[in-house]
Amino acid sequence: MEGWIPLFEIFLNSPCPESEASLWLQKAFNPSSSASSISTTSFLSLLTSPSDTTSNDPSSPHEKRVMWIETLPSVAQARILAFLAYDHQRFCKRDLCKLAKVMLSEGKSLDFWVKKAAQGLLDLVSASNYQWLSHFNLDSEEGNVEDEFYSMPDWLRDATKDSDSVFNWLPMSSDELSETMPLTASGGNEDDFPIDVEESKQEGFDEVMLEVDVDELKLDDCIATEVEQMAKSLKSRLLNVESTSEAVELVKGVRKLCFESKQNSLVVLDLIEPWSADDETAAVLISQLSDGSETNELGWPAHILCSIILPKFLVLSEPASRVLVMRTIEYCKAHQTAAEYALLFPLILRNEGITNPICDVITRIIKESLHPGHVSAFCQKLLCKDKDARRFVCLPRHQCLISEELVWTESLFSLWQNILNHSVHLTQDSVDQLVYHICESSGRYSKSLKFGNFLLSLVNKCAPFLKPHKMSLTAAVENTSTLVTKSILSKLSGL
Repeated sequence: MEGWIPLFEIFLNSPCPESEASLWLQKAFNPSSSASSISTTSFLSLLTSPSDTTSNDPSSPHEKRVMWIETLPSVAQARILAFLAYDHQRFCKRDLCKLAKVMLSEGKSLDFWVKKAAQGLLDLVSASNYQWLSHFNLDSEEGNVEDEFYSMPDWLRDATKDSDSVFNWLPMSSDELSETMPLTASGGNEDDFPIDVEESKQEGFDEVMLEVDVDELKLDDCIATEVEQMAKSLKSRLLNVESTSEAVELVKGVRKLCFESKQNSLVVLDLIEPWSADDETAAVLISQLSDGSETNELGWPAHILCSIILPKFLVLSEPASRVLVMRTIEYCKAHQTAAEYALLFPLILRNEGITNPICDVITRIIKESLHPGHVSAFCQKLLCKDKDARRFVCLPRHQCLISEELVWTESLFSLWQNILNHSVHLTQDSVDQLVYHICESSGRYSKSLKFGNFLLSLVNKCAPFLKPHKMSLTAAVENTSTLVTKSILSKLSGL
């Protein structure tokens, strides 16, 4: 495993991981060394090796067997799949196809960009075509398409036509060689991790998934009278907490009611209204409600954030308390996916636009809780035109405070400047969208120094991506009149 660490560092940190990873793999592979374990086959073997994950969620008590790649952060998964598509000619198409199908069989539990990358890989390497029309052959593609990756090269096949052995020094015939060729990415026993698509799908269907879409959550469903009374009692106690010990005891009651009642935990939390607690009590709640063993990030961890922290930050009009911010950062560091979908997305999509205090909170969470590679993928989803990329978790009563589109304010441009200054590498499509919004907003913020500072950071950090937009961006900057306008124009002229 140690030999692969540099490659995974590339996937996490490089702005161009596909080409850099391909080059690393070429240099690391040493065919003359029998001890070398760096190869395309061994890389796929590592990704598909089995890993057992145990869920402590009462709704899914069984142990689930997943591939090792599925234990990585979503941003790493997406980049690895993009690399496999980029360098697919060096890998076995059949194995890539199976890997992509298993990833896609995870359904709603799959991150948006991981799903996109897996679908792109499957479309690229799938052998399905319309050649059967000309041959009137309706057999399955696996029966007709020979995988060239493991087959003997033509020149070697021709050389063995008149000989029973492949080489005179190799005591094996060509037929025997073909029979012993590995059929899986691991090159070993398929029982280690059989990539069975139907079995994987069944496991996905058996697993109880908590919904992400707030439209699918109905809080007006029939609620047991006993549950409702207990929730009201906890709500009353929540408003009168006077010590940390009382808050800890309250947490036990909340957890018991959420997990032991047959109601969705969001339904119960909506009745308790934990966001109404003071900041000190809220800090105790978020640190005590989660024990760190949750495997479904969009389940309980996301519910904690969207019911305790999100409502407080959505109406933030002055700097947030230090104790609440610090506990939130610690929690987001441990639950990054939950932080993305249950806190960052809805905060940035606030229908009135983010304020300076909200901008400061988001900046601290991004800098201190998330990896720059994760932030890059998050930014890509945030700027994507596809609304499905911006699905978030929140209570229906708070949905009216959140928009489906970004509201471009001075504070939002300041947030993008903070992200760029955090050494986050944006993709070309993200930069394209930023330039589009710059051109739309240049007249409105012509005298805004915050807008100007963002433009300066963008030109300094993303110059190679701005070349196609040089003329339109120059025209937009010429509409501004700030202390940094001349400096920006000077840098644009040098593109």
